[in-house]
Amino acid sequence: MKTEKKEKKIVLDTIVDLPVDEPRPLMEHLMDKLPMCKRATIKDYLRHNQVMVNNMVTRQFDQPVKPGDDVKVNQSREFQVFHHKRMKLFYEDDDILVVYKGYGLLSMATDKKKEGTAYSIMREYLKKKDPRNKLFIVHRLDQNTSGLMMFAKTQEAKENMQHNWNNMVIERKYIAVVEGYIEQDEGEVRSYLTENSQHEVYSTQDPEAGKLAVTRYKVLKRGKGRTMVEVTLDTGRKNQIRVHMKDLGHPIVGDRRYGAKPSPIERMALHAQTLRFVHPITRKDMNFSSAIPQAFSKLV
Repeated sequence: MKTEKKEKKIVLDTIVDLPVDEPRPLMEHLMDKLPMCKRATIKDYLRHNQVMVNNMVTRQFDQPVKPGDDVKVNQSREFQVFHHKRMKLFYEDDDILVVYKGYGLLSMATDKKKEGTAYSIMREYLKKKDPRNKLFIVHRLDQNTSGLMMFAKTQEAKENMQHNWNNMVIERKYIAVVEGYIEQDEGEVRSYLTENSQHEVYSTQDPEAGKLAVTRYKVLKRGKGRTMVEVTLDTGRKNQIRVHMKDLGHPIVGDRRYGAKPSPIERMALHAQTLRFVHPITRKDMNFSSAIPQAFSKLV
């Protein structure tokens, strides 16, 4: 006799927005905005991670809230909070995600590795919230580069960013530690980048042979035979910073592919610190910054 396989019941979010009219403790605000709920029910919401203030889950009943704060209650289940040892969720709305990617993680799948990438980790997180959710690649970071990157949650957001990338992205800053002492305190590297059959990117001065790449740098610190620089990109080409640092004669620490020695910190010393862009839907100025990895400071 065949037994019918029970379908797993999907519980979707039932989220209510509770605008803040005046400064007061969170519990008082929830009691006022949810008059149909008993005090015990609201306490349960707090206890079971069903209350969020400014995109952060809170259990603190006496947390102060004020006009302009974004207060939400999920009446059907706890908010799906992102946790991963190699990644951090910086920002999320209906259209985009901004995340911190740890070094060693691929941004997206390759022929050899499909899962355990930044993309697959964030897709799984979104699917747990709602199986209908989608995720789109907008740009990527090298596997051994840590730092900030963004994804789109809608086709419209993806296309708006990718089709207008140079206009939408206001600023991208990286921190790199390179071998040797760069003499100039600041400078610019300009070349045309192309790729050989081994997929190695290199510079040429022939405009017809490659794509223009412009990298600006500013020295932050020199020490221990190395230089820490802040790097700003005018263009976003594959391996641009790595190639241009090599062109300067100062490859990035740990970047064996472009001529560096083995890394004392067992990673490439390149970090995407700042990402500032125009929101693809709301057109708001979005500005995010992450801390310089502590290991970088030990190098100089």
